[in-house]
Amino acid sequence: MAERNEGWYIVQEEPGTCAVLSAENVSREQLQDKRPIWGPYASQEEAIARRVGLIRSGKCTPA
Repeated sequence: MAERNEGWYIVQEEPGTCAVLSAENVSREQLQDKRPIWGPYASQEEAIARRVGLIRSGKCTPA
């Protein structure tokens, strides 16, 4: 199934957790905010795997 978006991003939220969002769901405010954003990644699965790595390295907390 082809994906319509331009990739997947990991966005750090207020309490330190990180959300995996499609490019369509990332707002301009999040892009301009000082919180870290990682990506874009080619697939949701790749973004989830990278999020696990960010949790292990202490950059994100598990939800």
